[in-house]
Amino acid sequence: MSKTELPPNAIPIAKATNWVNRWRESDGNLPKKGFLIPKIDITEVMQESGVTNLRSYLAIDDDLEFHLLTVGVDVEGNDMVDEAAGQYVYDFTKPCPPICSETGPLK
Repeated sequence: MSKTELPPNAIPIAKATNWVNRWRESDGNLPKKGFLIPKIDITEVMQESGVTNLRSYLAIDDDLEFHLLTVGVDVEGNDMVDEAAGQYVYDFTKPCPPICSETGPLK
């Protein structure tokens, strides 16, 4: 993969920033209550060099769809977001609803 080509579940930093700001500017009365995060996608982020933890950001895209964006976090607690260094913002979650649990107290 070239430095200009993003991984399949990564989105450009500028787009991620725009979506996160849209979430933060919303009125808080939003129709989503959670996100499904596939295990393989967590593994993909954790394999980036230097990642010790993950951080997720709530976001709304240009079509007003909801996202949970995920980035790697270094040992000092800082986001690792530098496409030239192979550090990406990932968008691989599925919102609930419609992808919700049928059982349990949080459904």
